[in-house]
Amino acid sequence: MTLQIQSDVSLKPFNSFGVDVKAQWFAQAHSDEDVREALAYCAQRQLPLLVIGGGSNLLLTADVRALVLRMATCGIRVLSDDGQRVVVEAEAGETWHPFVQWTLEQGLSGLENLSLIPGTVGAAPMQNIGAYGVEVKDVFVGLSALDRQTGELRDFDLAQCQFAYRDSLFKHEAGRWLILRVRFALNRADHLHLEYGPVRQRLSEQGIERPTASDVSRAICSIRSEKLPDPAVLGNAGSFFKNPVVPAELAAQIRQSHPGLVGYPQADGQVKLAAGWLIEQAGWKGFRDADAGVHRLQSLVLVNYGAATGLQLLALARRIQRDIAERFNVELEMEPNLY
Repeated sequence: MTLQIQSDVSLKPFNSFGVDVKAQWFAQAHSDEDVREALAYCAQRQLPLLVIGGGSNLLLTADVRALVLRMATCGIRVLSDDGQRVVVEAEAGETWHPFVQWTLEQGLSGLENLSLIPGTVGAAPMQNIGAYGVEVKDVFVGLSALDRQTGELRDFDLAQCQFAYRDSLFKHEAGRWLILRVRFALNRADHLHLEYGPVRQRLSEQGIERPTASDVSRAICSIRSEKLPDPAVLGNAGSFFKNPVVPAELAAQIRQSHPGLVGYPQADGQVKLAAGWLIEQAGWKGFRDADAGVHRLQSLVLVNYGAATGLQLLALARRIQRDIAERFNVELEMEPNLY
């Protein structure tokens, strides 16, 4: 057995909130064989298995009585290249932002708008990560995943993943599929997405009239660094709530009393509201209760000022949810997975 399993391991270094809980058992997978050994270990001992990547979309509320398996597999390879379209495959344990930077260094565009998002490649399809007008599904080709129930290795194409806003098949069948590697279709010619005003404005401020994919990436890194706290400095999981999608009638009602409502009409006639705007209007921006708080610059981000427990952060999140529901008749859904 090559898998190294430890007992009573603190998970503080392995979750971006920096919540200090212990894993009953802990291991890191560096290969497919390690993953299979972890599954066998759990089956033999009737242990639950919690798989994590960068721990950046996770809120731990208690010690984990399970085997926590951190995906640490590494490797990036080019599968095909016709001179224009390049299919790249990355192992699940690759850290997302360095992977994006690697693609840009190869002269490939497609992932630049997703720069500086925390987490790993394997976690990206789970919630179909997105930013500044681009989602993983827009450049996704396929992935390979292990069925934890049968041990079968299966390939998924775009349609089979059932991607939606911050959603996928893998969220609905949580605990079944363990993503091993992901494939993306990228381009040698820049096909830039500059629909979001802040990105255009930042490029203009930098005097860049004809941006490259790398220019866009640097602009987005600059914007994100100003708006979002670095988890290495201040514990957080990025955006804590999804932007709610509501009927157009409800959005119109809210706008009557709040003319500055930030909302984006959807193809189905509904309106996607900016959750951060709702939270800020309700007065939560910069709120702090002991070491659990709402970031002073970005109300969509809950932060751990040092010693907050997962339960304290969860209690704050639920207070915000109740308040937004009472004020606006809008239900906010949490993005991080709870354990």
